[in-house]
Amino acid sequence: MNQPAPAHPTVGDVGEHAVIREITSAAPSSRNGDDAAVLLPSAPNSRVVATTDMLVEGRHFNRAWSTPEEVGIKAVTANFADIEAMGARPISALLGLSLPADTPLSFVRGLAAGIHEQVQKYSAELIGGDITGGSSLVISVTAIGSLGGNLPELSLHRAKPGQRLVVHGRLGYSAAGLALLKRYGRDGVPHRFAELVSAHCAPQLTPGRGVIARATGATCMTDNSDGLVVDLSTIARRSSVGIDVSAEAIAPDSLLVDAGRELGVDPWQWVLGGGEDHSLLATTVHDAPSGFRTIGRTVRGSGVTIDGAAPSYNSGWVSF
Repeated sequence: MNQPAPAHPTVGDVGEHAVIREITSAAPSSRNGDDAAVLLPSAPNSRVVATTDMLVEGRHFNRAWSTPEEVGIKAVTANFADIEAMGARPISALLGLSLPADTPLSFVRGLAAGIHEQVQKYSAELIGGDITGGSSLVISVTAIGSLGGNLPELSLHRAKPGQRLVVHGRLGYSAAGLALLKRYGRDGVPHRFAELVSAHCAPQLTPGRGVIARATGATCMTDNSDGLVVDLSTIARRSSVGIDVSAEAIAPDSLLVDAGRELGVDPWQWVLGGGEDHSLLATTVHDAPSGFRTIGRTVRGSGVTIDGAAPSYNSGWVSF
C-alpha cells in the first residue's frame, strides 16, 4: 500500500534529484543541467574573475531569524561584492549545498528563489553546483565575473598616499541588526529597526558600483565584510599607506544611535567593528564616483586612524 506523500517533505524524503529539480525550478537557467556550464566568451580584452564564500548555519545565518530567501540573497551579496570590489561585473554563480536529511525541501526552494532574485539584479544566472548530505547546513557560492578593458583590477595593494577614501553602502547596519536579533529574536525586534534587521539578513548593494569606480579612476577597493577598521587595515598594510578616516563622515546616523540607546551599546562599535555590510571601500585621486561618498584620505605612514587618533574600536569578524 502506497504511503501518502508528506505534507512538508524534507530533502531526505524526496532524494537528491528532486532537490536539484527544486533548485533549477526556482532559479532557472539555460546553462544549468549538464555536467558543466558552458559560458559565452568574455568580451574582447577582458579577464575572468572568480571568488567563493561559505555560509554555515549558526555562524553566518540563523533560520529562526532569516527566511530562506533572505539567506539566498545574503549568500549572493557576499560573493558578488567581492567581484565588484575588483572592479568587475558578476556574470554567474555556482551553488554548493551540504544538507542534513531533515532539511525541509521548502527551505531549499526558498534559498534558490532568493539566489535567483538577487543574481537577476546583476543580469547574472545560477548556472550549476552540487549537493551532498551532511551533519550541518552549509551553503557555498562561487561567483564568476568579467573584468573588461585594459585598466588594472582594483587590488588591495594599489592605494597611494594622498588619495580620497570613498564608500558605497551603509556602515554598521548589519552589526546593529545582528545585535537586535540576538536580544529580541526576529518577531520581537521593534518595527522601527526593520531596516537594520534587513541589512543583516539580506544585505544589498547597487549593482555596477565597482565597475563605475574602476572606470572613473579608483585604484584600490575592498568590501566591508570583516569590519571597517579591519578591512581598511588590510588595505593600509598591503599598500604600505596610512588611512585617516573622518569621524564626521562615518558618524552613526539617528537610526544607529536609537538602536544603541535601545540596547545600551555604543553605536560606534558597530560602525568601526561590525562587518557583513559588504559596503565597497575604494581609493581614488578623483571626486567620489557616482553612488559613493568621501569618508577619509590615504596618507604617508601606516595603520588606520580616526581624525588622526587611534580608533576606539578595532575588532572585527575572524573565522577562528
